Parts: sequence; C-alpha cells; structure tokens
Amino acid sequence: MSEQIIEKSRERLEILEKIQQLELEGKFDVDVEDDPPTVILTHENVDYLNEKKSSKLKTKVANVVAEKFVEKLIKDDKLIIRKVTGIEYLNEVKTGGIITCNHFNPFDVFTVETVFRMSTVSKEKKLYKIIREGNYTNFPGFYGFLFRNCDTLPLSSNKKTMEYLLKSIKTILEDKDFILIYPEQSMWWNYRKPKPLKEGAFKFAVKNNVPIIPIFITMEESNKIGDDGFPIMEYYVHIEKPIYQNKKLTDKENIIQMKDKNFDVWKKIYEEFYEVPLEYTTVSQNR
Repeated sequence: MSEQIIEKSRERLEILEKIQQLELEGKFDVDVEDDPPTVILTHENVDYLNEKKSSKLKTKVANVVAEKFVEKLIKDDKLIIRKVTGIEYLNEVKTGGIITCNHFNPFDVFTVETVFRMSTVSKEKKLYKIIREGNYTNFPGFYGFLFRNCDTLPLSSNKKTMEYLLKSIKTILEDKDFILIYPEQSMWWNYRKPKPLKEGAFKFAVKNNVPIIPIFITMEESNKIGDDGFPIMEYYVHIEKPIYQNKKLTDKENIIQMKDKNFDVWKKIYEEFYEVPLEYTTVSQNR
C-alpha cells in the first residue's frame, strides 16, 4: 500500500512567501508567525530568579514535563539532531556565558537545551532562555506553560520590569550560569541563512564580562514528512569557540566587535556547510 500523501500546509506556504518578501525588503527582524498579541509584563507578575516557593515548584515540574516531551519528539523523529560538533568549546567556559543561536523553528530551543545537557558544564550550571514578552504573558496551552516556567527570562516593554530583568541577568551570570539569546530577534521558519544581529546579547556579555558562545544550526531534509506536509529537518549543531571582549577596547567597541565576530562565524559555517556564498535578495545588503 502506498504511503498517504500529506498536502503542504497553506499556512506554511504563506509563511515562506512572507519570508521571501521580508528578505527582499531587508526587514530581517520582523516575525512571520501569527503570535498572540503582547500583553505588558509588569514586575510583580514575574519571578526571574525563582525566589518564590511556587515559582520553584512550577519550574521543577515544567522542566520534567519538557524533558519528557523532548524525549518523545526525538523518539518519534519529530526532532532530529543528526550531529553535534564543538561541545568542547562549551565545556571550557568556566564563567557564566551568553549562548547565541539562529532562530528558525520553535523546537530549536529544545535542540540547544538537549545539546547543553550533553556538556559537562550542565552538571553544575543552568541554561536560561530570553523570550519575547508576548510568549510569556499571552501564549496559550501547553507551550504557554513551558514559556512561563522553563527557566525563561521574558523581555518587557515595562521599564521597571526591564530593570528587574537586567539585575537578574547580572545575578545569573555571576552565578556562572548560561543564557540563550536569539540575536536575530525574529524567527523565520526553516530559514537557513544567518540574519543580521541585534546588539542586545553582546551588551549583556560586555556589561557582565562573560563570553559569547556562538551556536549555528544547519539543516538537511530527512525522508520523513511532518504533519504540515513538509520534510522534517535533520539538524547539525555547530558550537564554536567562545568570543571574549578585548580589554583594550571601549564597551561600545567591544559590543560591535563581538557582534561582528559572531556573525562572521555563522557566515563561515553557513558557507562551508551549504557550499554557497551568503547572499541575500535584499536590494540594499547592509549587514
């Protein structure tokens, strides 16, 4: 009996069209998914450091649930991590650190979390994740529960909450833990190229005197078809050498040089893996 042919999702096809148009216009930081509208996060509604007993309990439960969920995704070949290189670079970091990664799928955070747990540093250190405000305040159901409780650090449009976040980031990095940040800002589904980077991750690194650990995930189509009618991707996780600031430079200069080095590392991985030069369709190709 022949396998059932799954029609490609109209929603996914529309998203791919949006991505093509946004790349053409050079609007790399615009999201293409229909996320819930943002509800402002006030400081009393978030416990970044899990100081409350209720927060500790929810985080413990959420992390167990998330781990089992990811195990099932991997078992069912819905998340395929084909190869991981450079784990030794993560293991060598003795301080806290900022992990950067390209953002192309809601499951890429599970990929980074899984790889982090392969490292020796995970025995003593935690991985926190910076997320968008709306994902924390207004995302429904199971994923909303994970967004709110799996060691996440939501951004906020509220000034007082952001001050609380910055203090919490300082504490986390002083405790020698790690923070995952997507410096591209936007998630473009199955987009293979590195997008231009924002400065936020590098400001955190410079201000707290910790390195950037760049991760770039490349992908190839598997022979398995997902529920959306598209091939499930196989991920190749490339962890690269930590990027440290230069003590001879000013903070602003360090932010720029660390950002540029991160982009250059991603660009090199992209070009070597896919064997094509990095080129955008954008009319004005400013990084």
